[in-house]
Amino acid sequence: MKTFLLLIPSLFGALLAGPVQAADSQVAADWSLSADGAYVLDQRAGLAWPRCVEGMQWSGKNCTGQPLLLDRAEATALAADRWKAEGVGWRLPRAAELQRLVDKSLSPPGLNPLLFPAAPGQWHWSSTANVSAPSVNQYTYGNIAQGRAGDSARQVSMINGWAVNLSSGEARGDAARASKLPVRLVRPMPVGGAGR
Repeated sequence: MKTFLLLIPSLFGALLAGPVQAADSQVAADWSLSADGAYVLDQRAGLAWPRCVEGMQWSGKNCTGQPLLLDRAEATALAADRWKAEGVGWRLPRAAELQRLVDKSLSPPGLNPLLFPAAPGQWHWSSTANVSAPSVNQYTYGNIAQGRAGDSARQVSMINGWAVNLSSGEARGDAARASKLPVRLVRPMPVGGAGR
């Protein structure tokens, strides 16, 4: 396991470096902070992640307040409303994007507390949808029973959504859409990778 230094002036004052554990230096090079310190920038994916979940505010040193707990429809609406209000492409992240935030080199695994302070390590909503419901020819007599099972699978996908546990990186597609979970929106990285 390699160690590298991450400069975080906005967190600790002028040029104080803190050690961060990373499994490999390429992974560490993919992550940086925006100039104002409010975003974690994923250089490889071209994404900007707020350091705080929705409902919490960046104080310049930490995340304060309480996480906003939303059901899947509320989370999706929040992203759309924020996109309209700010003119920036806010959205719910895909499950794989949320999983990428989990630092497995930490013990126990989870979000890096230097990058995401006071982050709730629990299930978070993603935009990933179930797309593997079986297709059945409804006109073939032998498929009638199978077709009913296929309808059942589609119905379950309508009441369930994908969530990711940010303590472990586990993703599951059976989270009830009515569940109240924290939301971490994502947006495209600003041009030049700095600022808001």
